[in-house]
Amino acid sequence: MKLKKALITDIINLQKICIDAYSKNFFDHWNDGGLEWYLIKEFSASRIKSDLADKNTEYYFIEHELKPVGFIKIRNNSNTNWPIENGVELEKMYIIPKYKGMGIGKLALMEIITKAEERGKKNIFLGVIDSNLNAISFYKKLGFEFHSKTILNIPYFKEELKGMNRMIKELNDANRLKNNA
Repeated sequence: MKLKKALITDIINLQKICIDAYSKNFFDHWNDGGLEWYLIKEFSASRIKSDLADKNTEYYFIEHELKPVGFIKIRNNSNTNWPIENGVELEKMYIIPKYKGMGIGKLALMEIITKAEERGKKNIFLGVIDSNLNAISFYKKLGFEFHSKTILNIPYFKEELKGMNRMIKELNDANRLKNNA
């Protein structure tokens, strides 16, 4: 597994893996027309270009055997509605289903956690659908804890899937202290 930071020149390839990985994981979470609407809203070339131009937002390709098999999007919490001090939001992390269960997601997230620690961040946090027990278990194994409940406020998403758990992981003080010295 290798993480590769996406650059503005990667828009087409990033858009392709974002659409592929997201739609293969969540095609059945949407009412009619919703998936198409969401893919345009979140993964259009103009949206990705805008995100990549934002200094508080980063995308990473998750590569396996030199091939993109997923992606990660993180944001400094200055762009979020969470009252978390000095944190990083794991906004999106999706892997093409046939590559799940190989440890790729764990390695990718551990690398993101290390990057956040090296930057002196105190926390990393995320939202996960409360019925997605596999994802919740995955995050718990990596040290994330339940923080609070919220509701996904997005049109076309199936009502029974809108419950969200907010999860947070406190980051290693040793790395933060070393970088602030």
